Amino acid sequence: MSENEVRRRTGGRSARVRTAVLDVTLQVIAERGADAVAIGDVARRAGVHETSVYRRWGSPEQLILDALLNHSHQELRLPDTGAIRGDLVVFARSVAAYLATPLGAALARSMAATDDDPALAEGRAQFWRTRAEAAQVLIDRATTRGELPPHTDATSTLELLVAPLHFRALLTRQPIDDHLIDHTVDVLLRGLSRG
Repeated sequence: MSENEVRRRTGGRSARVRTAVLDVTLQVIAERGADAVAIGDVARRAGVHETSVYRRWGSPEQLILDALLNHSHQELRLPDTGAIRGDLVVFARSVAAYLATPLGAALARSMAATDDDPALAEGRAQFWRTRAEAAQVLIDRATTRGELPPHTDATSTLELLVAPLHFRALLTRQPIDDHLIDHTVDVLLRGLSRG
């Protein structure tokens, strides 16, 4: 067996273990809530050793955050409607729909509550960095089309777009409807167009 085959098998097994553990974690969150996630239970249901889960994630909180972040990356894709307004509306609607799911709500609560543990804080920061990088694609397309001024800040745009959605989902628990999304996008675009 060559060294490359050994590496490939290890990486393949590692990826399978990670996927199995994260899938089971999401199932537990969906079935019983994030508070019910226990590493021993997740390991048993995923068919892996408990020590492997502890070694990789360290705590139920880190496991939960990783599972939710991974899931959200898969669920929240950036649209390409051909216009920045359409892109922002479609993206905001997908965020709102995700926040309305048990897993989306759990992610929002987990990210809002995790501030003491350095690993959890880094997971949260990494999530927002990757979202900002993805939002840069939307902004770059819009500036190329002449819809936004050059050097529009993607991170600020993302924050201004999703903040009202998270505010309603986490704090006021008011519905997030199409009117709110359309209004938020229109106000945001008016501000961005002024440079």
